[in-house]
Amino acid sequence: MAANLQPGSTDAALEDRISKLLVGAVDMHCHSGPSVMARDMNHIEAMQEAAAAGFRAMLIKDHYYSATPVTEMLNQAYGHLNIKMFSGVPLNNALGGFNKHAVDHGIALGARLVWLPTFSSKNHCESRYGIRAGFPHTKKKLLPIDQLTPIDANGNVKDEVKEILDLIAQNDIILAGGHCHVSEIFPVFEEAKKRGVKRLLVNHPSFIVDATYEDIKQFVAMGAYIEHSLCMFIPVPRRKRDPFPPEDLDRLIKAGTVDRTILASDLGQQGADHPVLGFRNVIKICMGLGYSDEDIHKMVSRNPLELLGL
Repeated sequence: MAANLQPGSTDAALEDRISKLLVGAVDMHCHSGPSVMARDMNHIEAMQEAAAAGFRAMLIKDHYYSATPVTEMLNQAYGHLNIKMFSGVPLNNALGGFNKHAVDHGIALGARLVWLPTFSSKNHCESRYGIRAGFPHTKKKLLPIDQLTPIDANGNVKDEVKEILDLIAQNDIILAGGHCHVSEIFPVFEEAKKRGVKRLLVNHPSFIVDATYEDIKQFVAMGAYIEHSLCMFIPVPRRKRDPFPPEDLDRLIKAGTVDRTILASDLGQQGADHPVLGFRNVIKICMGLGYSDEDIHKMVSRNPLELLGL
């Protein structure tokens, strides 16, 4: 199992090996601030830390607003750091839900991704991991959530969602499953493919989304990339449960294959590791599981770069 840790090598040599794998890495899921949720770092700090480690790109995610104007400004002001910053449009209540104008505006500013509903999704609100389970909440109480689902009462993809899929297809950006249930994501992805969407991403399939290993295989067969959140596999002090064991990550990667797996931090929250440290820790876990440096490079760099079209 630990063959790729190269017994006999020094800790310094191992850390150097990890550092080399971070050069060119991409974080597709950074939760820096400002945000209405508690964050441990702001967008500038996240960019600077990632750039110092040699990252090629970082995508900022906030559940309540599109950070695309911010990332465009960061790219202009900090271009000398040689890291490209991106964001996307979250289809949650704060942006009007399935609001084609928010998507159109975001794309015009440079958004590279659209998330199906996350915190506003019906599935998130009802999931055993979500609001009922005390999921991290906003610093200040906000209005009650208007629960959203992309599927109508007859089991079909809603017309307003189809309009958004057309915008995504026309501009060749990424459609991500957000916190919708696997049973909602499948029909949306099928409709998306019919309409010409080429870039599909499933976020943390084993958390909230409720996907099985077989579901993951089916998503990959559709051409989707599978993103796993590093925060699920390392200790997080504010979280009351232990991290998922390395063997769970191994099974998830094998189900989706190295060629279609993306490792992203899902970090930046108060009381958790910063993204770069999260990457270091999970790369070490992958080494212990026997993944080669080439495999790890694909999951932290090559695959997300391909998805982003860089």
